[in-house]
Amino acid sequence: MSYSKKIQGILKKNHIVPGCKIRVGEKEGLLMPKASGDGDVVVLKLKSGYNIGVRSLDIEKLSEPAKQSRLKKVEYDSAKPKVSVIVTGGTISSKVDYNTGGVTALLDPNEIVGQIPELKEIINIHKVVVPFTRMSESFDYKDWQVLAKEVEKRLKAGDAGVIITQGTDILHYTAAALSFMLPNVGKPVVVVGSQRSTDRGSSDGAMNLICASHLIAQAKSLEIRGVGTCMHGGMPDDYCYFIRGTKVRKLHTSRRDAFKSVNAKPIARISLSGKIDVYQKDDFEFGIRADTKFEPKVALIKPIPGADPDIINYYVKKGYRGIIIEAFGLGQVASDQWVKDKKMSWTSVIRKVSKKVPVFFAAQTVYGRLNPNVYSEAR
Repeated sequence: MSYSKKIQGILKKNHIVPGCKIRVGEKEGLLMPKASGDGDVVVLKLKSGYNIGVRSLDIEKLSEPAKQSRLKKVEYDSAKPKVSVIVTGGTISSKVDYNTGGVTALLDPNEIVGQIPELKEIINIHKVVVPFTRMSESFDYKDWQVLAKEVEKRLKAGDAGVIITQGTDILHYTAAALSFMLPNVGKPVVVVGSQRSTDRGSSDGAMNLICASHLIAQAKSLEIRGVGTCMHGGMPDDYCYFIRGTKVRKLHTSRRDAFKSVNAKPIARISLSGKIDVYQKDDFEFGIRADTKFEPKVALIKPIPGADPDIINYYVKKGYRGIIIEAFGLGQVASDQWVKDKKMSWTSVIRKVSKKVPVFFAAQTVYGRLNPNVYSEAR
């Protein structure tokens, strides 16, 4: 721990280790380990579950760390839909150890059910797979390939659906990538995260998992299929939305209802009680096949007013095999007709580059779609 030598001396003298119940000044709680910050501030986990820092040398040991309770074996109902959970890390697939203050991964289905007992009343979590553990912002396409192949394996083995847990930073990216890697998948593949950590009263992870479980349990009768996210639809614990992986976007850094469906209705709304309202159904053929081909050398360029289009040439010279440009408005970029300096014409550079690599336009705006037939430059 990184407590100061003075604090460490007091703790050692009183045989205090992380997890001990102590009194610091007027505050009582469990001693937390410390990795950084002011070494003279003692960190306590209060009874409420929140942490507090106290600057005081008046430290008294009240009790030893509580003994770890043995994990009770959960009896599963084999008649309920079989579901596998693929754990990749993130807040939702971890728990807080109140004895040490550390976070540990949930690697056993009994642990997941132990934290969320409602799950065993809905589905049969018969397998938990941990292909890797990583913070979601560090994912790359190779991780998505691993996930797609694991989903294919689990669904072909007879699972009614698969839940994938990960951090929320790129939850929508994972859902989109898997939507293409699992084309026309005939069962629900639900990507779930948690915006709030499990030691907070406002944690959303449990409800997101419960709603995902209800969705899979009823998916066959309701004709719900495909890859999507299942996250809070509002700030209260009322309902979640199952949103198509190619339509979902994270629109807030921390709100529990950060994930919204863009330019389309959600597939379904799931209440905590299990009531499901279906907004969309698919009418194409379904199967289970992982197509994991991926081209990583594609550039996404977002021009700003006055930006130099030479950035496009840079990517082409670096061997990129495709360019996607987030255009202004309905699909405009600076054009030959209007720029004062012809070197700043994006349309001119795009004409030349498009003979070497494909160039695509997308919208900078969150909502709406492009229309190349409104302005002459776009046409």
